[in-house]
Amino acid sequence: MADKEYLKLCEHILENGSYKEDRTGVGTKSIFGYQMRFDLNSGFPLLTTKKINFNLVWSELLWFIKGDTNIKFLLEHNNNIWNEWAFKKWIESEEYTGIDMTNFGHRVLIDSDFVEKYRKEMNKFKERILTDEMFSNKYGDLGNVYGKQWRNFNGIDQLKNVIDQIKENPYSRRLIVSSWNPKEVDSMALPPCHTLFQFYVKDNKLSCQLYQRSADVFLGVPFNIASYSLLTILIAKECNLDLGEFVHTIGDAHIYSNHFEQVKTQMTREPYELPTIKISEFNSIFDLKIDDVMLENYQSHPFIKAPIAV
Repeated sequence: MADKEYLKLCEHILENGSYKEDRTGVGTKSIFGYQMRFDLNSGFPLLTTKKINFNLVWSELLWFIKGDTNIKFLLEHNNNIWNEWAFKKWIESEEYTGIDMTNFGHRVLIDSDFVEKYRKEMNKFKERILTDEMFSNKYGDLGNVYGKQWRNFNGIDQLKNVIDQIKENPYSRRLIVSSWNPKEVDSMALPPCHTLFQFYVKDNKLSCQLYQRSADVFLGVPFNIASYSLLTILIAKECNLDLGEFVHTIGDAHIYSNHFEQVKTQMTREPYELPTIKISEFNSIFDLKIDDVMLENYQSHPFIKAPIAV
């Protein structure tokens, strides 16, 4: 079961991780080098021990597939998971004249009076992204993040090329897409955490392995598992292949100190059966729309809220 594989990682970090200071100032328990495997024939690996919003997973993945780097598309689909990085760009600009938002990611955790001020500023920011094209183009764009690298890595459409290769030469050992572009890392709002993925075909089954340099295990990893599993399912469908495994290999796997209690709560829960994915007929993943992919039979325990470290 997907949950048990994931919760083994959580337990391992809590029991064996080393405490480390980090760039966010929150602090983590961390291990280096871990691998999980998910059989995609056993159900779609969307965790059930806490509720995961599938719309966020799918709309973000479609955003990557499109090669988009502006949060406007995400906001149009009620997806707020990248807002903080665009907002940071705005409040650090010379044009921003609102309330002091310095170090907002940390202040919302410790200052209850600040939270409402932050929410008001964020809501105004989101509204301008959605309604003001010039503002959106300038402050909604996150730089050369994932979608840009997948579709235009120094002029190369890696994602299209790898799908073509799977169709033409499925046993190639070069079925790779990299998001880590040293030339452009400094121009990204957040350097890519999930840095490289590789496909593998055996017995007419498509598998995918992701290498993730840095993994926020409580908030990020459940989305990463679901996102790359879904990408594998979509590409397998386009290439007329059956499903193999999703293999998740992590470098620095960490749990933030303000997530410890949430993780312990999740570890007490018994998993439900995994859901399934329903996909409309399509010729190319580049033609897909939000309504073409649906989650079915998803039963889960409730959400567990936790702050994001920016």
